[in-house]
Amino acid sequence: MKKITRLLFLAGALMFTAFSMAQTVVTGTVMDAEMAAPLPGANIVEKGTTNGVSSNFDGEFSIITQSTEGEIVISYVGYTKVVVKFSGSTSLGNITLTPDNTLEEVVIIGSGIIDLAEDRKTPVAVSTITANQIREKAGNSDLPEVLKQTPSVQSVQAGGFGDGQMFLRGFDQTNTAFLLNGQPINGMEDGKMYWSNWSGVLDVANAVQVQRGLGASKLAISSVGGTVNIVTKTIDRREGGFVQQMVGNDNYIKSTAYYSTGVNDKGWSLGVLFGHWQGDGYVDYTQGQGQTYYISVGYQPNDNHALNFMLTGAPQWHAAAGSGKISDFLDPEENGGRGRRYNSWIETGVDSPNNLHGGVYPGGRNIYHKPVANLSWDWTINDKSELSTVLYGSMGRGGFASENISNGVGFVKTSFNNHNWYGLVTNYNNQLSETLNFNIGADVRSYNGIHFRGISEFVGGQTSLSLNNNPTASNYNSYIGEPYAITNTYGGISPWGMVFNPNTDHDQRMDRDYEEMITYYGVFGQLEYSKDQFSAFFQGALSNQNHQREEFFFTENKGQSDKSDKINNIGYNLKIGGAYEITDMHKVFVNAGFYSRQPFHDDLFVNTRNSNDLIDPEVENQEITGLEAGYQFGGERIQANLNLYHTTWDNRTLLRTNGQDQDTPAYELYQTQGVKQVHYGAELEVFTQPMDNLRVNGFLSLGEWQYKDSATKRTFDSDGVQIGNDEEINIDGFNVGGAAQVTAGINASYEFLPRLSVDGAWNWYNDLFSTGDPEDPTLAMPSYDMVDAGLSYKMLLGENGKNSLQFRLNVNNVFSEVYLESVSGTTPASANPEDNYKGVNTSNYGRFGYGRTWNTSIRFNF
Repeated sequence: MKKITRLLFLAGALMFTAFSMAQTVVTGTVMDAEMAAPLPGANIVEKGTTNGVSSNFDGEFSIITQSTEGEIVISYVGYTKVVVKFSGSTSLGNITLTPDNTLEEVVIIGSGIIDLAEDRKTPVAVSTITANQIREKAGNSDLPEVLKQTPSVQSVQAGGFGDGQMFLRGFDQTNTAFLLNGQPINGMEDGKMYWSNWSGVLDVANAVQVQRGLGASKLAISSVGGTVNIVTKTIDRREGGFVQQMVGNDNYIKSTAYYSTGVNDKGWSLGVLFGHWQGDGYVDYTQGQGQTYYISVGYQPNDNHALNFMLTGAPQWHAAAGSGKISDFLDPEENGGRGRRYNSWIETGVDSPNNLHGGVYPGGRNIYHKPVANLSWDWTINDKSELSTVLYGSMGRGGFASENISNGVGFVKTSFNNHNWYGLVTNYNNQLSETLNFNIGADVRSYNGIHFRGISEFVGGQTSLSLNNNPTASNYNSYIGEPYAITNTYGGISPWGMVFNPNTDHDQRMDRDYEEMITYYGVFGQLEYSKDQFSAFFQGALSNQNHQREEFFFTENKGQSDKSDKINNIGYNLKIGGAYEITDMHKVFVNAGFYSRQPFHDDLFVNTRNSNDLIDPEVENQEITGLEAGYQFGGERIQANLNLYHTTWDNRTLLRTNGQDQDTPAYELYQTQGVKQVHYGAELEVFTQPMDNLRVNGFLSLGEWQYKDSATKRTFDSDGVQIGNDEEINIDGFNVGGAAQVTAGINASYEFLPRLSVDGAWNWYNDLFSTGDPEDPTLAMPSYDMVDAGLSYKMLLGENGKNSLQFRLNVNNVFSEVYLESVSGTTPASANPEDNYKGVNTSNYGRFGYGRTWNTSIRFNF
């Protein structure tokens, strides 16, 4: 018996030894050449088998092969496929997948327009989010939530679908430039971003790059906080696609499908995406629904030319959430409070099937459809020069709707904000020599904003509304005209109906009816020098903006045109920088810039319901001075970036109201000119890989953001008449509110089984301050922190792992932290503790952040 046992033991040992000797381990790191960043989730398969793994969150992989020699197939949707031979256990090092014209999988058209930081050797303060990270983290959130793990970025969710806000180095998103494939997408009138109009970009994004501060953009764009580049799909070389189904908290459902034909032998390709989402919203009565569509047609007649036509849009409607007094959120439910889910914008209206919840209509619904089309052309002239051009257009239709009753007639009145927007961006690049690279380009835009009020739908069976010559004489005493009746409706609550409604009948408009015309044209250029370890660049841009306002309602005859004088504003920017690579692991850089930035259109006019008058004295250009320095460390297991910044924003104009509607006698508009802000701080970002299957990253942002010196305040009534005299106000040393000046975060991911990983993130926000009148000191808000978590699994299907099935679960604010997200007001704390919440007077207005939310998805890639 002992002999048999020994023989069995010896046989087993020999088999184990033979198996061990036959095992071959192949390792490597998959990199994205376009973004110079790791590619997590790439497929690594031993050719001719189903044996495969996925790269981890840092792009690294380790695969035990079934043979001692053979080939490894490395692929990622939208990138070239790479086949690498191996013999015995080996490290393949960095395997680069590159999305460009020369590769099998995908082509990025208009690459000369898209200002990515990696396009030049002189660095900037930058963070890149890859397609896989976007796909996993986005869930049912907007882009700002995806970016909150980057330094100096804070996301504010604001209550309704698509109403989120983003702050970058303390500047709100009206002062951060957002680009879609190189096309500016901030509102030309006021710089605002409405994420509800862009909910579909995350479905088709290849990457998002956040350039803080001066950034790498060559355009003369409205960038104070920085630039966010959204790079979408264009042409897929390979046939394939995906189908995804997602569900989430509060009855959220999202279905998405994408298919690409790949490029045929004549150079043609087609990619199509369509999606639908709907949900009740975390905040009470904030239901919403929408669609996403994306069509991309590509044509490559030869190796020197590539063209692409893209059409995308995200028609949607969603109910809005109003901010209320902090005390309203804290009241028990029997007193009308609902905690974090409380919506102050609830009105009980006419009982009608058109209303939400059979008679309860929210204070307003945002309804919008903003299709965007662009035609891109890349021309490789020769091996040293190329030309990239993008021609784009947008026709936005929609507005903000609320229910009203007048003369016994129930109707939904909508403040329409339509636009027609066309533009062209072109850039010529030439490699002058081995050390000098030069490019020059142009940016031209034409914008027509159409603003009026009309009826979207009648409720309660009514079909007509009669108005007197002065609809509400106490409010519209400057309007004299004949009685009229409104019978037309503008698209109901359907964003599809609105976009196809001409909306051209001035006789059927009410309360307001005016248009704004803006023309922008500019030129830009960059010269970069690079030799050995040293590199330097110089950028310059010059632009002109032309503004005009046209009134149709408050005229002698309703519908008659009354145009304002035209005004022109010249602006420019200059940027210079240099970098030195001490060793392969150490690099330092210094950048400086000055912007003479034109005021927004809304800053130029008195901006009341009855005025084409320009502000007097005239609003001058803002002046922005930026200084940056940085250090980059790149080790095998740890990388780090340290950035220092100092931004002075001078001669700014602030506009705000007393909270009353513009059409009421109590309305007052406050204009403050000559405002100066200084933002400075430090940012540390660290990436570590303690083990092959463990990644731990973190960041720390320390900021000091304050107003400086004094400013001039003016007050206007609803007719644009100044009330009183100019008032000099002291703002020196007051904190800039809206975002946390100190933030930190740690995120980690651990792959405990092949293609099965768990991840988590902790974010901390400190030194927050309220927003309010600049002459009043802002209030200190309580700090808060949150934990998010996620789980991913990817199942390979088919030969060589060509197909796959992906599962994802996200849980945000895992411990349901209760925190004040934003506060508007400057009322100091009360002597009575019961009137305060964590040191903040509860009579101030604000919103609490979301509690625990979740979403889960399944995705089939083919």
